[in-house]
Amino acid sequence: MSDQTSEPSGEKPRIGLPPGTMTESHRLALKVGRERGQIVRRYLQAIESAKPRRGRPITPEGLRKSIEKIDADLATEKDPLRKLDLVQSKIKKQKDLEELESPIDMVALENEFIGVAKDYNDSKELSPEAWLELGVPREVLRRAGILN
Repeated sequence: MSDQTSEPSGEKPRIGLPPGTMTESHRLALKVGRERGQIVRRYLQAIESAKPRRGRPITPEGLRKSIEKIDADLATEKDPLRKLDLVQSKIKKQKDLEELESPIDMVALENEFIGVAKDYNDSKELSPEAWLELGVPREVLRRAGILN
């Protein structure tokens, strides 16, 4: 009998470049791509959060009153599970209040977006319609060089 068997050794053949062979220019290109993606994401999230919502508008004063009510309920609540729900509700409302009181600098986000949008668009082969569908204004797409 020979030492060689038909059983797999458990080692998988390496696919791709050997470790440590990524060039500096490749690393830089990946970094630039991540940064562009983050800028685009922040801008699209800001557009989404600025859209009007259905129903009664949420105001800072309404959130403060709600937090005060939760504090009062917490002071008298005996059931630990109910307290847990109240604490979570308070945390969410405090976060919502923070977001509502922290204005988004749309001009800065828009300018950042315009600076990277064309390269991002070209690398992802996106159509102008996709951007418009997500609420990016035509004028912003023109300034970015995506629309003529």
